[in-house]
Amino acid sequence: MTPGTAVHVVVRRGIISAETGSVIVQVPRLEPGDKLDQQTFHARYEAMPPGTRAELIGGIVYMPSPMKHPHAVTQHWVSSWLFDYEAETPGVQGADRLTTILTDDSEPQPDCCLYIRFDHGGQSRINDAEYLEGSPELVVEIASSTESIDLHAKRCDYENAGVCEYVVVALRQERVFWFILRDGNFVEHQCDEGGVFRSKVFPGLWLDPAALLRLDRDRMRGVLSQGLASAEHAQFVERLSRSSS
Repeated sequence: MTPGTAVHVVVRRGIISAETGSVIVQVPRLEPGDKLDQQTFHARYEAMPPGTRAELIGGIVYMPSPMKHPHAVTQHWVSSWLFDYEAETPGVQGADRLTTILTDDSEPQPDCCLYIRFDHGGQSRINDAEYLEGSPELVVEIASSTESIDLHAKRCDYENAGVCEYVVVALRQERVFWFILRDGNFVEHQCDEGGVFRSKVFPGLWLDPAALLRLDRDRMRGVLSQGLASAEHAQFVERLSRSSS
């Protein structure tokens, strides 16, 4: 049973009775601040009523508030940027809000992620339940009310799990943070002299952070087009094709 698929859900005194077919599962409902391991969290999450969204970060349950317009719009733009890169890079896959089983105490739903497919040499795979297991190579979080979580607790989880690159679009600060994993620790990546971030894991994935923050579509597409036309992107595509199984 996956989140939102229970046929009938009844909650009494904090206990969920989720009926699907002839099977009734009774588990305590999730509450923000619960301290759980990943397997317990996952079982309770699957039994929650439709529309519930929850994440396990550092063994603690977080249940995000409804998404506001600035977050939703920025996430849409980031998704479009990653989609355009994916379209020109066979063997790479992007996703939004994909449940990701990172470690024994971490199961987030990143706003956006980009990963190398397992059959092309990637470090994560889609499991039988259709969740992502392992660390995507790149994660993007849009931060406003969640800024302290995204820049601290989530950053630690992604770092410990081996996410190669982590991007936080901090809307209140009007700043984009880009972290790269080096020797097991995130270090802050710097823009080039033209004010552009260039991914180390995904050659050709270029981003002008100022253009993203002001929602300048032409500039974002222009910068990405330059990255996609680069020799390093062509070499990456060739390398992915050789590694496919």
